[in-house]
Amino acid sequence: MKKISAVLDGLKFSEATMKYAIRMAADTNALLTGVFPESYLYHSFHLFDMVGNQGISKVKLKHLLEKDQATRHNAIAIFKEQCKRMEVDCVIHNDKTFPLEDLIKESIYSDLLMIGAHETMNNINEAAPTTFIDNLLSQTQCPVMVVPSKYQDIQKVVLLYDGSPSSVFAVKMFNYLLPLLRDLETEVIYVSGEDNPKDLPENKLIREFIRCHCPLAKYIILSGDPDEQIVAYLKNEKLNPLVVLGAYQRGVVSRWFRSSMADKLISQLAVPLFITHYR
Repeated sequence: MKKISAVLDGLKFSEATMKYAIRMAADTNALLTGVFPESYLYHSFHLFDMVGNQGISKVKLKHLLEKDQATRHNAIAIFKEQCKRMEVDCVIHNDKTFPLEDLIKESIYSDLLMIGAHETMNNINEAAPTTFIDNLLSQTQCPVMVVPSKYQDIQKVVLLYDGSPSSVFAVKMFNYLLPLLRDLETEVIYVSGEDNPKDLPENKLIREFIRCHCPLAKYIILSGDPDEQIVAYLKNEKLNPLVVLGAYQRGVVSRWFRSSMADKLISQLAVPLFITHYR
């Protein structure tokens, strides 16, 4: 049995994240942890919502806090009910401190962390990938599956390979954690900077490795800028893919100058991504 942790905001509950998590847990017979982080600084309301005729109203504040708590409890109840319906073994974690720190700690004790691409863990909406997602991906201690805001059955697997140990490690972790998805149509995509690329880096070794895990995988070799070519290729994909990729852990300053491949895929495509770090 493996452990999957699904990150869910009780105030902006994502049914898509819940559906992806329950489906993965059911398919792999995993323990599913519903992680509902809370922060004392995060509420659904704003300052002006608390103001009455004589300034901040304690009555209004109490009512708003109770409403938020009821919303969070309802989200947890929906999650537990859906897990029960799908016969998925689940537990609830509901820490009330600092969400980012809680999730990094959670990732130490999880095989896979799942989260929606638009999660902010505050009442401010941001374009994906949000600052919260960016910070989580740079510090997570286990693979992360970032999912879109709309659920779609996964029909195909795309493995991104660039010749680095990170990209091979991502394939290893994918096969370890989600073995049933290996039966889906699978493609290995490599983008070369050369005009007429002939083959993959370490061609013999990578094909031998892939054959052990995905014997029917097809190989797609493209040329040009990897960011542009991969996004363009996936935009034309007719099936709903899961994209598997390795990512490097970089500091904040580095992220100012160049967005990672994961950032570009999250911002331009509504597909689930399986992301790992190679240390």
